[in-house]
Amino acid sequence: MTTLPHLSPARSPTRRPTCPRCSRPLRACLCPWVRPTPNQARVLILQHPLEAGQAKGSATLLRLSLARAQWEVGEQFDEAALQQWLGPPGQAVLLYPATPPAEPRSLDVADATAMRHFTPSASTNLSQLCLVVLDATWRKSRKLLHCNPLLGTLPRLSLQAPPPSLYAPLRKAQQPQHQRSTLEATALALQQLEGDAARYQPLLAAFAGFVAAQGEFAAQS
Repeated sequence: MTTLPHLSPARSPTRRPTCPRCSRPLRACLCPWVRPTPNQARVLILQHPLEAGQAKGSATLLRLSLARAQWEVGEQFDEAALQQWLGPPGQAVLLYPATPPAEPRSLDVADATAMRHFTPSASTNLSQLCLVVLDATWRKSRKLLHCNPLLGTLPRLSLQAPPPSLYAPLRKAQQPQHQRSTLEATALALQQLEGDAARYQPLLAAFAGFVAAQGEFAAQS
């Protein structure tokens, strides 16, 4: 009689415990940096798939902090669904800078000549306004515009004299004079739209703390 060797059951890779709220590993949980913020204008975050899961990304912190925020991931969205997310015609505005002169104009839909500026007036109903934010690199944001022509029809809101980016220690911007993290750009745009800078200062201060913590974590690693 032959005795077969004892076979141990295969072990599945041990998964690091994650936070059920932000889906990040517990050691990198974003929740301590969340600052509940009652924004007036609704925010639609369209995230390029390459940004999903980025440890340095700010979109998750933004989404968890804003009272009125919707987050969708993709490169080419169903047009009917996108129209529904934008809301009734005339109530959506795209947060996007004027195309820098040095930027190659390979995608006509992103060209400055096609841009219509949006400036809020006293009659603007902020509670009905949808601020569309592209969470992507500069190049991928242009791809989002190219793949979703409906976005190219929206009037654009550009930041007016934004302060230096808080994100600089973590990511190098391709267009530093124009680019900010998704959280920064959105908070600054909401300040601009709503005329209430104080409302978004706690969120920006928390983001500065998050950036500093990420820098320390990287240094220790």
